[in-house]
Amino acid sequence: MLAGVLDGLDAAVVITLLNHVSPVRIFQFIASGLIGVRAFHLGGAAAALGVVLHFTIATGAAAVFYLLSLKWPAVTRRPLVCGPIYGLGVFAFMHYIVVPLSAAPKQPPAGAVSLLNLIFSHVFFVGVPIALVTRRNRNITAV
Repeated sequence: MLAGVLDGLDAAVVITLLNHVSPVRIFQFIASGLIGVRAFHLGGAAAALGVVLHFTIATGAAAVFYLLSLKWPAVTRRPLVCGPIYGLGVFAFMHYIVVPLSAAPKQPPAGAVSLLNLIFSHVFFVGVPIALVTRRNRNITAV
């Protein structure tokens, strides 16, 4: 949840300012990955679907990291090293595999500032929180 909130806030604030679009449009774009351009004509309902999809993806990313931590416990011993690396992996997976294969309309390449923000967000708002929370929860269950 923490990664979803932080990354969602980044999208709602920073991406909105950089691209001059509303937060509703950002989450409609996420929904368009599932339902295509129709998402941009469904208003708040599509934005709500985008929020649900955003948190589903964040939960999936956290679940994958947790499962990795079961196989390689070392990832929880160094969350400030492994978290950013994992965040970069999540960024690459989403940006180069998931989005291109989705029903979302094709976008021009992101500008340098937008791309840096996306990378920053995935490193510090996705990877690090997932690694820290996984470490905390793994330590609690180990006691």
